[in-house]
Amino acid sequence: MNTPSAASIDQRVVVLAFSEFGRRVQENGSAGTDHGVAGPVFLAGAPVRGGLIGKHPSLSDLDQGDLKPSIDFRRIYATLLNRWLGADSQAILSQAFDALPCLKDSA
Repeated sequence: MNTPSAASIDQRVVVLAFSEFGRRVQENGSAGTDHGVAGPVFLAGAPVRGGLIGKHPSLSDLDQGDLKPSIDFRRIYATLLNRWLGADSQAILSQAFDALPCLKDSA
């Protein structure tokens, strides 16, 4: 049985964490914020290229009170499906998305 060593198992793991909703910029009547559109996405693991991808959202250029996402989440998902899992993202998502440079072996 060919078992990877403990020293190299980290090269086989990529973690994707995201929130399905963001937060509105304006405080609501109960001193909180309501659900919004743009949400955070985090990738972690040794194969992940470090750093930020995308632009910081503008607090003055809102879409009906919501931050405007700078990257469609499906681009992140498609990149991982194609380049990490070896799946056909177009068959899964019913649309092609440009890859993002979020993995060390990607441009």
